[in-house]
Amino acid sequence: MSGRLSILVAARDEEKRIGATVEALRTRFPEADIVVADDGSRDATAAVAGAAGARVIPLGRRGKGQALTLAERELDPGPLLLCDADLVGDVSALAATESDLSIAVFRAREGGGFGLAKSAARSLIAARSGFTAREPLSGQRYLSQRARDVVFPVAMGFGVETRMTIDAARAGLAIDEIELELEHRATGRTVGGFVHRGRQLVELVLACGPQAVNHRGLRLPLVGSLVGLAVPSVLPVAAIGLADDLWSGPERGFRAHVGSGATTGTLKLVGIPLFALARTRSLSGALLVGLAANTVNQLDTRPGRALKAFAVGSLLIGGVSKRAVVVAVLLAPYDLREMAMLGDAGSNALGTVLGFSSVEKLTGWRRWSAIGALSLLTVVGERRSLGALIESTPVLRDFDRLGRPA
Repeated sequence: MSGRLSILVAARDEEKRIGATVEALRTRFPEADIVVADDGSRDATAAVAGAAGARVIPLGRRGKGQALTLAERELDPGPLLLCDADLVGDVSALAATESDLSIAVFRAREGGGFGLAKSAARSLIAARSGFTAREPLSGQRYLSQRARDVVFPVAMGFGVETRMTIDAARAGLAIDEIELELEHRATGRTVGGFVHRGRQLVELVLACGPQAVNHRGLRLPLVGSLVGLAVPSVLPVAAIGLADDLWSGPERGFRAHVGSGATTGTLKLVGIPLFALARTRSLSGALLVGLAANTVNQLDTRPGRALKAFAVGSLLIGGVSKRAVVVAVLLAPYDLREMAMLGDAGSNALGTVLGFSSVEKLTGWRRWSAIGALSLLTVVGERRSLGALIESTPVLRDFDRLGRPA
């Protein structure tokens, strides 16, 4: 190892087990910095961990992956050992290898379901990286500094381990899986156990899809393409937006995109209005759709902001596609709680839904008034940013923060 070892444990409501886990880690790694990321516990987890000798980082209730990401920033550079809060056993062998990523394999299987989540995780790892994982879901992992640089920020929720292995393998890092005598609390074949594994399965699938880093530095799945799948009439716009999500550069705004030449941002600026022109066969219709898509996209800089703009716009024009409303309602909790992001795919698609509905309902001076209003918002966004305007206006600021974590 190069540098002092840090040990990071994500814990939620583990007051009965965290003390023993921390004490065992202190015994085996007396020189390590042991840190517990308290993921919004409602019991005495933080107090018990602190009394056992750990440094506790209190966090809101965010999920395992996000807790690890936020806490990892508070650690010194150097190797990192990740452990579950209910671990029983010796993991010192993980830190003794020369691999960039060492993963513990439990010698004896305890409880569990039918292995669907684990099988899915293995298949996803193999499909995305070519690596054949024996233990894709183990939370006991040693990372070199090089591995930390590659995998952090980690994927959200229970998909963290699966995506971590994928990222390490795709980066060409040395991965070692070591069989150890370990125990932890296993979820049985109960209703609660199957609900847990169902959520785990959903989150690891999301973790293996397109990802982006939000304003807080959290790595989240991009789910905005679901808008295009739900509303096929805007699927081409969602596809253009997804291309921008995956391959865009640092350019922001009309001037930056135009000045940078052929970019995915330029593709949006040209492609969305041309698609709207083909659909509406109207210059004013193309302008309205393009401006609506751009306005909602400009607002997608904080959780829930674009969805709230879509809701307000829908009310102002007297309703939009029911499918779009349904998918927006379903995505809202994930977007607001920073568990997923709309990205350009979702925000441009929702803006396009508003645009097409406006073209159907607005004619003459009413349509041109809408074009003028959206043009003004675009100019404000270019010169200042709509986000700054919202933050400086009390009523808008309060509405914007409604339902969002602090």
